[in-house]
Amino acid sequence: MSGKHFNVHEVGCCIKYFIFGFNIIFWLLGVAFLSVALWAWSEKGVLSNISSITDLGGFDPVWLFLVVGGVMFVLGFAGCIGALRENSFLLKFFSVFLGIIFFLELTAGVLAFVFKDWIKDQLKFFINNNIRAYRDDIDLQNLIDFTQDYWECCGAFGPEDWNLNIYFNCTDTNLSREKCGVPFSCCTKDPAEDVINTQCGYDIRAKGDNEQKMFIHTKGCVPQFEKWLQENLTVVAGIFIGIALLQIFGICLAQNLLSDIEAVRESCLFN
Repeated sequence: MSGKHFNVHEVGCCIKYFIFGFNIIFWLLGVAFLSVALWAWSEKGVLSNISSITDLGGFDPVWLFLVVGGVMFVLGFAGCIGALRENSFLLKFFSVFLGIIFFLELTAGVLAFVFKDWIKDQLKFFINNNIRAYRDDIDLQNLIDFTQDYWECCGAFGPEDWNLNIYFNCTDTNLSREKCGVPFSCCTKDPAEDVINTQCGYDIRAKGDNEQKMFIHTKGCVPQFEKWLQENLTVVAGIFIGIALLQIFGICLAQNLLSDIEAVRESCLFN
């Protein structure tokens, strides 16, 4: 009995509780993300009408919170319980799941570098598809407005992309007051204005190109994003490398703890 008791303590306590502490933070963040997502859907009435999930033509930002939160929740749970209970299955699941995520990130990075033009086309398609659904979902609307405001852009490749939206197009059948306009997030900011003029984009596309440049951003979000990426390449690369190293570190710690657990079990069998 004393031999077995001694062998139990061969499992590295520092590694064990470090993994536990790290993953409980991860798990709590996952819970927070999921809570925000469910709250957002509750506010929009999605939870009371699940079929409305498929009604949105564009991208619902809530899905991002759900996916990220779900992954963090599962990983955090497996890491926490696996480390605390010295559960080999959960620790292996944690390592493999983290490894798969790392591999997918690496693959996505390589493919994005190799197929730049295809990525650009997909990004254009994604933005234009969401432009069509701009008024369909408040979260999507806020996301587009934030993007256009942050990168000082308008549409995927220019203001004319807003012709895809039924409220902003210039067709004769469009009776909307926003006809031939753009959202306020396309407008150039006036430092003297304390209150945002949400009507600044009305009828702007009915004017000439030179006049448009005086009031709105005429560059598209795709080229502006490319420009931002080039200017901040070091920071972006540093973030991705940091995340990758963190994942590798987590896998190594889990494998180290697994080795300790297996070693203790083997020694118990021989005693």
